[in-house]
Amino acid sequence: MVAEESERELKPALLRGWCRRCPNCGQGPMFSSYLKVRDECAVCQEHMSHHRADDGPAYLTILIVGHVMAPLLLWTFFKFEPDPLVVATIFTIGCVALSLYLLPRLKGAIVALQWAKRMHGFKLHSVL
Repeated sequence: MVAEESERELKPALLRGWCRRCPNCGQGPMFSSYLKVRDECAVCQEHMSHHRADDGPAYLTILIVGHVMAPLLLWTFFKFEPDPLVVATIFTIGCVALSLYLLPRLKGAIVALQWAKRMHGFKLHSVL
């Protein structure tokens, strides 16, 4: 028999994940290092080791960075006609910085989505 538990709200969970906080309490840090998800929350002891974020955050990061930076690069290059080496240098640094900013936030949001939708190991617990 499966225990009936209340629905988990998606929006607050995603916002907590984006802020790299526990999707359950919003207080404890989700990560123990840059991208390593803690086994459990230090505040509420919510178990998070069974998440399956895998390559999703990397794909989303590439998608967002590409769609933001590519049009900006083309606009800058044709509008101001700077030296190509200057453009390449500036946009390389911009792409790396934006990627490093987005990657942990998107991973936190994906783990929070899995928690809110009870995916993988976040499913309802059985009652004995």
